[in-house]
Amino acid sequence: MYEYIKGIVKKIESNYIVLENNGVGYLIYTGNPYSFNVGEEYTVYVYQYVREDEISLYGFKTMEEKELFLKLISVNGLGCKMALPMLATGSINGIIDAIERENILYLKKFPKIGDKIARQIILDLKGKLVSSDNKDINRKEYDDLIETLKALGYKSSDIMKILPHINNNEPIEKQVKDALRLLLK
Repeated sequence: MYEYIKGIVKKIESNYIVLENNGVGYLIYTGNPYSFNVGEEYTVYVYQYVREDEISLYGFKTMEEKELFLKLISVNGLGCKMALPMLATGSINGIIDAIERENILYLKKFPKIGDKIARQIILDLKGKLVSSDNKDINRKEYDDLIETLKALGYKSSDIMKILPHINNNEPIEKQVKDALRLLLK
């Protein structure tokens, strides 16, 4: 399996690019091929899709795009060819926000995403996607508080919403008390 391929873009088509690395041209499906320029070098993060009748590479400019893509294709009924256009036409934070807020209308604006798939995306991914800003807060400053609140039965998504309102310089007892007050509202 490949993590990324670094090479020079040799060809751009409507749904893929050809990236040359050491004399080998890799056909890589990407959400927005026209964000690349022919003749320039790029590091493309790739996902190798292998099935009985197909081997394909899907490429992304950032690791965050690839991670969201992998979460999306884990949803029952949502394949690579449906997830890729979502990344092309929507922002990462916009998609995550729509899932967290259960915004079915936003998700249905993407090609081939109907009511049933939109609801399945929300069902499977709500609470499992956290924007990179919240990941930094989670890991560095609030580990003890998050673990305490999870032990009390609160969901990660609810905890992440209140963290910006908690002073992490306070003792843990005060942080828990403030968090519980906010969670009970």
